[in-house]
Amino acid sequence: MGVEKAKRMLLTGDKITGIEAEKLGLVLKSVSQEQLDDEVDKLAQRMATVPINQLVMHKLMINQTLENMGLRTTQMFATLFDGIARHSPEGIAFKRRSENIGWKIAVKERDSGTYDWTTDVSLENINTKT
Repeated sequence: MGVEKAKRMLLTGDKITGIEAEKLGLVLKSVSQEQLDDEVDKLAQRMATVPINQLVMHKLMINQTLENMGLRTTQMFATLFDGIARHSPEGIAFKRRSENIGWKIAVKERDSGTYDWTTDVSLENINTKT
């Protein structure tokens, strides 16, 4: 996906479709919900024709490459940062707001950028007062 697109997604929280995820290389293939089971079955059947020892060696090789690139360290930082974020003033504000108005609405506000979690104020209220 590249650093620029990864940062864009992380810094904005923008959502993407399955088709966009395929174009970015986040998923192998995007199919409709109706086709999903058939596509998974085809892929599993194809993989079942590869000798088990080859599958094991290929998986080990790929996993070791990811390990050498720092996957474990990246996962450790992601876990650490998630914990920090949940206990920050913004994280506590999100928790409180979702308890008061419901999780789905709080997520919608978060994703649409209509709530300032740092000051714990709805931006829609501010915009309607001016």
